[in-house]
Amino acid sequence: MSIAAVGKTLWVLGILAWYFIRRPHERRARRVQVVTHRRSPSERIGLAAALLGLAIVPGFYVATGIPESADYAARPWAVAIGIVAFVAAMWVFRRTHKALGRNWSITLEIRDRHELVSSGPYAFVRHPMYTSFLLMGIGQAFLLPNWLGGLAGLVGFAVLFFLRVDEEERMMLETFGPQYRAYMEKTKRIIPYIY
Repeated sequence: MSIAAVGKTLWVLGILAWYFIRRPHERRARRVQVVTHRRSPSERIGLAAALLGLAIVPGFYVATGIPESADYAARPWAVAIGIVAFVAAMWVFRRTHKALGRNWSITLEIRDRHELVSSGPYAFVRHPMYTSFLLMGIGQAFLLPNWLGGLAGLVGFAVLFFLRVDEEERMMLETFGPQYRAYMEKTKRIIPYIY
């Protein structure tokens, strides 16, 4: 098996891991009442961009090899970095879902008896789910030796993050007030100690 094929296979396995981590939380979330939500056009655009960049565009590339003109030589060191980034992404992704428990939702929502979570990965950053998406995008860029398929994940993540994070923080401030403001002062957004 070529290095490029190994990278593609590992990307597919990472996406399957993402799905199997997320699925039980989606099912449980349907049973918890939503008190308020912020579903907006910009949020829908951000979620669509993330799906397109982290799943559809790279999936199309992996399945078809198109656009072949954007391919470059795969390197073992790049695949190794991609594996580390994707494993880290899945670890953070799983820990984030576990820490959120019944508070998790795919859209900007406050649920019945919603609690401010500040343990687990939330002790280090306010938005570890975005941290996991950033790590997925980095992993994808190293696993898929194609300028379009590889970098689409970082673009999708960036669109989601910049369209959504400010609105998410406003919603949390409205819900938790001084408690969330104090939490913001102790933590960074997505990269511990940096940003």
